[in-house]
Amino acid sequence: MTAAPASAGVDVLASLGAHRLVPVVVMDDAADADGLAGALVAGGLPVAEVTFRTAAAEESIRVMAARGDVLVGAGTVLTVDQVDRAVAAGASYVVSPGLSRAVVERCGEHGVPVLPGAVTATEVQAALELGITTVKFFPAGTSGGAKAIAALAAPFGGVRFVPTGGVGPANLHEYLALPSVHAVGGSWMVPKDLVSAHEFAKVRALVVEAVALATREA
Repeated sequence: MTAAPASAGVDVLASLGAHRLVPVVVMDDAADADGLAGALVAGGLPVAEVTFRTAAAEESIRVMAARGDVLVGAGTVLTVDQVDRAVAAGASYVVSPGLSRAVVERCGEHGVPVLPGAVTATEVQAALELGITTVKFFPAGTSGGAKAIAALAAPFGGVRFVPTGGVGPANLHEYLALPSVHAVGGSWMVPKDLVSAHEFAKVRALVVEAVALATREA
């Protein structure tokens, strides 16, 4: 395998930070991937984290990545094998709900940035020891929310957080108001029922609303 340039990971993370929102997508059918990707692009948010919770995830990543106009990552990555499959499918970044040294190291071998989960001081410090300075804060809603992130940011000034889980339009502002929050992950703009029903115009409308809200709160 050919490792990506050292700057590639920085560029990907910079892009995620610029968009401020990361749609967390659960795909039941890879046949819906292109339509969803088109809705994200048309809505002004060409980013997706496709979770490895379904059998359709790998092919969905492949379809979206092949378009060339969506920054596609793989989420809920738990094993080294999943890292390999995600990268082979075209994932530009990897997200894990927890902190796994094996997953982090394999991503490093591929030259692909990884956002491991970290919600405690011990986990954040462990991430730093692995060279990770941007972590997923999951599940945000039940792990103290924005107040917990603000507290962790005090001793870990160089760490950036991507809160996911329990985040929506009602509390988005609480997270985006924090300088330590790099971006926010959420699924409210990409509901499974609309995707499965091919209601991509409705998805696009939700994406437009989410982008407008994030822009106001930023």
